[in-house]
Amino acid sequence: MRLPPIWLTLVHDTAAAALAFIGAVVLRVGWDAFTDRPELMTGGTLLFAALTLISARLTGLTRGVWRYTSLADLLGVVKTATLTVPVFALVLFFIQRGDYLPRSSLLYAWALLVLLLIAGRALYRAIKERSAAALLSAAREPVVLIGAGDEADLFIANLKRSAAPYRVVALVDERERRHGQAIRGVRVEGGIDALPQVIARLSARDEAPQKLILAQSDAKPETVRRLLEAAQSLNLPLVRLPRLTDFRDGDISVALRPLALEDLLGRPPQPLDRAPLENLVRGQRVLVTGAGGSIGAELVRQIAALGPAHLTLLDASEYALYSIDLQVSELFPALPRRAVIADVRDAGRIGRIFTEAAPDLVFHAAAIKHVPLAEANPLECFATNILGSRIVAEASRRAGAKAMVLISSDKAVNPTNVMGASKRVAEMWVQAQDLAENHGPRFVLVRFGNVLGSTGSVIPLFQRQLQRGGPLTVTHAEITRYFMTIAEAVELVLHASAYGTTDAAAPGRIFVLDMGEPVKIIDLARQMIRLHGLRPEVDIPIEITGLRPGEKLYEELFHDSEALDPTPVSGVRLAAPRTWALPDLTREFDAMAEAVARGDTAAALTILHRLVPEFSPAP
Repeated sequence: MRLPPIWLTLVHDTAAAALAFIGAVVLRVGWDAFTDRPELMTGGTLLFAALTLISARLTGLTRGVWRYTSLADLLGVVKTATLTVPVFALVLFFIQRGDYLPRSSLLYAWALLVLLLIAGRALYRAIKERSAAALLSAAREPVVLIGAGDEADLFIANLKRSAAPYRVVALVDERERRHGQAIRGVRVEGGIDALPQVIARLSARDEAPQKLILAQSDAKPETVRRLLEAAQSLNLPLVRLPRLTDFRDGDISVALRPLALEDLLGRPPQPLDRAPLENLVRGQRVLVTGAGGSIGAELVRQIAALGPAHLTLLDASEYALYSIDLQVSELFPALPRRAVIADVRDAGRIGRIFTEAAPDLVFHAAAIKHVPLAEANPLECFATNILGSRIVAEASRRAGAKAMVLISSDKAVNPTNVMGASKRVAEMWVQAQDLAENHGPRFVLVRFGNVLGSTGSVIPLFQRQLQRGGPLTVTHAEITRYFMTIAEAVELVLHASAYGTTDAAAPGRIFVLDMGEPVKIIDLARQMIRLHGLRPEVDIPIEITGLRPGEKLYEELFHDSEALDPTPVSGVRLAAPRTWALPDLTREFDAMAEAVARGDTAAALTILHRLVPEFSPAP
């Protein structure tokens, strides 16, 4: 924007001074001054204007940039007027003793001069800013916000004081009472079902949106799914805002992010009290097995944030252990920690590590969990999931731990595969240990279903298939699974652990996480295709490949005979499955160890069926 040249400033200030003087005289004497005192009106006006220009030069007012007129310029105007008026009165007194000018008119002249000098500058700035805002607004990308609440209000407010490339042209909200209302001048045009009509109206006035932005962090997954389908039918990308706390310093450069699968399948986060978690972990020595896996790594991250005295990370995978250890070193550099490569099947090595680490809390997340691989390698599955769990439990007892927490799976309920059956046997050992009459650690057992995005799960598989252009493979059109975000699952695990280690928790019970409603895998495939801006069965085909060995059509979180009881923790319930006496279970475990050692799969499966009579291998 070009600045006013100096001559324009001089013309403006001269005119302002002349008008100020004439106005002051007229206010005091009236319009008769032009006939009764023509010399004063002519000579006085010229003298007042000349003195104003000299004063403005002396005070630096003429050097001000009008586009950036501010309080400092107002102060300069006041100085100019305050210098001009007394000098004018003094000069006028020497010329004609001031007989023709009422003294009170000098006060009027001062006030009018201040008003007129600043008014011109302020008006110029306002015009420039308005045209700049219009140009900037025209250059910004028109968008429609979904949700007319606090997040939308904050986003629009940030847009108005930032250089973000967006312009909100309409709001959409499911609440009918909001329809027709406005937030910061932006109207709520209707609900999600009215989006096609809203877009058509906006297009008719040359404001066709280029993007839909979800500005409602508590939107239900079914609402997000409807919105995604609507956006796809309108050929518009759909993104969302993060949490309100992510708006900092008016910076919304990080405010938009793509939709994630969690937005479609997750649940609105439940506020949980973090005090029990801090009481559980803070100042304690903690050891996590399987620390490099999906669940183990999230356990490590959340535990590290709770202030343990020391953290031991244990995993058999070198790269997985390196990755999580690197994350901890970057996020919590002051936290004392040790990363250990070890296999939970190696009793001697595990025993030495536990003796050195002296953990107060042990979280056992190490496991073989991939169903087809476990079916193809049953002895390896038994050695890790069954015998490894016993080794970790005994090492925890010998090391004097206060508690050991076993991470189990919904596949342990009415299992149809060796992985699920092996997890049920591991549950039985932990139960028996917790029921044993001794003063050792508490043994806590937490069971839940699938977590979104875990390694080896269907979601990373679909992502790879999408990158290759499809097809997405689903084993059965009716197959369903429970899903939960990794962060939510781990937080509930920690809450269950905090409650399970108290005297109020009955021994030998299983904590079962509330996983919500099961999801059809074929629906999951369709949603993932839509998230990539593609059309299911049109751009990307879906193929039904048939159930894999050991795969169930649906998973269960508890057995029919397991009565469920509530707990003080929202989202966590207690189940009471059947138990084995520890001496009998010890004999079966010893027999399993012998069968695994000699490579006798048939004997190991016989023991497994004896321990888990409900185990019914899928054909």
